[in-house]
Amino acid sequence: MSNRRDFLKNTALSGAGLMLASPLAAYTGSPNETIKIGVMGVKSRGDFLAKKFATLSNVKVAYLCDPDAQVLAKCTDELTKQTGTSPQGFSDIRKMLELKDLDALVIAAPDHWHAPAAIMGLQAGKHVYVEKPCSHNPREGELLVAASNKHKGLIQMGNQRRNYTNVQEMIKQLHKGVIGRAYFARAWYVNARKSIGKGNVVNPPAHLNFDLWQGPAPRRNYQDNLVHYNWHWFWHWGTGEALNNGTHELDVVRWGLGVDYPSQVVSSGGRFHFQDDWETPDTQTISFKFPNNTGCTWEGRSCNSFETEGGGRGVIFYGDQGTLVYPGGNSFKVYDLGNKLISEVKDTTPFDPANPVSPMEKQDTLHLVNFCESIRGKEKLQSPILEGHKSTLLPQLGNIAYRTGRALNIDPSNGRILNDKEAMKLWGRTYEKGWEPLV
Repeated sequence: MSNRRDFLKNTALSGAGLMLASPLAAYTGSPNETIKIGVMGVKSRGDFLAKKFATLSNVKVAYLCDPDAQVLAKCTDELTKQTGTSPQGFSDIRKMLELKDLDALVIAAPDHWHAPAAIMGLQAGKHVYVEKPCSHNPREGELLVAASNKHKGLIQMGNQRRNYTNVQEMIKQLHKGVIGRAYFARAWYVNARKSIGKGNVVNPPAHLNFDLWQGPAPRRNYQDNLVHYNWHWFWHWGTGEALNNGTHELDVVRWGLGVDYPSQVVSSGGRFHFQDDWETPDTQTISFKFPNNTGCTWEGRSCNSFETEGGGRGVIFYGDQGTLVYPGGNSFKVYDLGNKLISEVKDTTPFDPANPVSPMEKQDTLHLVNFCESIRGKEKLQSPILEGHKSTLLPQLGNIAYRTGRALNIDPSNGRILNDKEAMKLWGRTYEKGWEPLV
């Protein structure tokens, strides 16, 4: 562990000013005392996180929360078998946050819950690990940053590549000029998702508390092609492929290029493959310009999995002295201007870019360790929420550009859209009465 901390420390120092860490809150317990964690949303990724956190030293997943009784029971049973201790279950996150011995909240609920639940957790005095995207819309991201500044708790977003060991080395080499000045990046994600069909408005199943599932979102009728995954493709609850997966690659792009907010954003695409209830684009390109004379593109193809550069996801950095290819896992290659391979860093960790739960399980765990060690005051967060917000904002701006059908001019000092009232209507959202996130 000490070697790992030394490596992370040295890598962080090499990118001073680019991997910003928020001030650490004082952990009231002993550094060796068990951290008690509660996980919100235990289907799929949440189930994975609960089980992975439970494997860490001096960490106990003591509480689980999910409005689907069947999902909650399944995760509870499996975690009990894994650990020998049964976690206490809740359907309402507000009840779980009342617990005094809960140290940290892990959020893997649908996107519309991420920022409101994180703010509630901070207000309750808990540390927070929130899956990407950290917010459903840009205003929520701003509120989340404000809440993190107001309250003492740590908050880390689940952009786990910030803790991939070779990715840290890759960024270190980029910043040292391995390809000269990196001035452009191309990122992508592909999948072969099927049609979600036309849903029927029906009563929610008896095991699902749909009112709690919707939480802060204004109430809509339940339909039979929404829960548990297809909500991603409805603007009311989800954020589309750009934030579902593009957030990861765009975070690496922003980190590598050394940029914060863009100056211009353009996007195009559509729901081209199927004619069904899917609202967000299944095919989308987003282009960004940054004020330091750099730029990038992200391409998402949800329904055609033909690989780019031999991979289903990744980033290519182009520089004035060469090219760096990052295929989305924990490996990378460097080429000179003549396209000759000059160095390669490999990782044999199994990598499945289309895996919706954890494409690279072993490396993902390092991100969880960093969160817990930061709570103990032994490390600094590799993904503090301000950095998470900036990376989430990029695809959010891309979606706003897509939905308005025009280029957006951006204030590069804060990421806000300039001189476009229609686009700014998509900056935030309305909430169900009584559920408004407040800081």
